Amino acid sequence: MITAIRGNDIVARAYTCMNGFKSPSRFVCAIAAFSFIPLSSMAETVGNVDVDWLGNDIIVEAVSDPKVKGVTCHLAYFERGIIDRLQKGNWFEDPSNSSISCRQTGPIEIGDIERDDEGETVFTERRSVIFKTLNVKRIFDEANNTLIYISHARDVQNGSAKMSMSTVPLYGTGN
Repeated sequence: MITAIRGNDIVARAYTCMNGFKSPSRFVCAIAAFSFIPLSSMAETVGNVDVDWLGNDIIVEAVSDPKVKGVTCHLAYFERGIIDRLQKGNWFEDPSNSSISCRQTGPIEIGDIERDDEGETVFTERRSVIFKTLNVKRIFDEANNTLIYISHARDVQNGSAKMSMSTVPLYGTGN
């Protein structure tokens, strides 16, 4: 099942998939296999909740902020199963829905972070073959001494209003 491809066995599964088909299908199969590779190696899958008999799951990942030690975000998103993909005919895209919760998980040490209102991307993961990504951005609210984390989908043409936000107050860190 293509949606189960994760981690170190991606190359082996893609090779097996490609060798099982004739030439034109190999390219499509390879694109499908590699489209589910996360763009960031910072995420660790910590949960996988089955939501129905079609193989649809809610994936929960732990993402450590690379520039702020001591902050971990847990990101949950929907991943469609193979049966759902067959029924709906949309093979290469997962929904934009996501949820995020960030907490202090150790002593906070803030590195060189962006301090403007656009914030900085902390994590990105593909949600379709080409255009859609799931992003986590960090914004520093200096007036309130708080880090704001927002998860949202980014698409070339159809922006999504689906987002989730979490904050981490910086008590006594002396930024």
